[in-house]
Amino acid sequence: MSSMLKDSQLTDEVEVVWVEEPSHLDYVRQALDKVHARRGRPRYERDGRLIGYTNLRAGAESDPDSGLFARRTFFLLPHDRDNDPAGPYEVGAPGEAVDPRTIEPGKVGAKTPRSQKGMTSEIAPAGR
Repeated sequence: MSSMLKDSQLTDEVEVVWVEEPSHLDYVRQALDKVHARRGRPRYERDGRLIGYTNLRAGAESDPDSGLFARRTFFLLPHDRDNDPAGPYEVGAPGEAVDPRTIEPGKVGAKTPRSQKGMTSEIAPAGR
């Protein structure tokens, strides 16, 4: 689904579950995926690794056509900065990348200097 998420798409979220501790990551990619259950670890079918996901409230409704639930997943691909620091995202980040420190249930994660430029942007002296 689209990487341009809106808070209004996330109103049924009640919990963010981290499979991997995200505090050392500059960014994670976020996506809204269609899955079979409201809660629990969703099936992950991308390259790379699942970093986290959201759980939905008990009364969250599924899509009437597919019967699936829209839930966010947080992930990294093999060419992302964490795996390949000198790769294509040495500076900059993919469009769906957000700082994991800004993720909470019902709120789209935010882009920050850390997510866009890496941890060195936070420790660089002022004026640089």
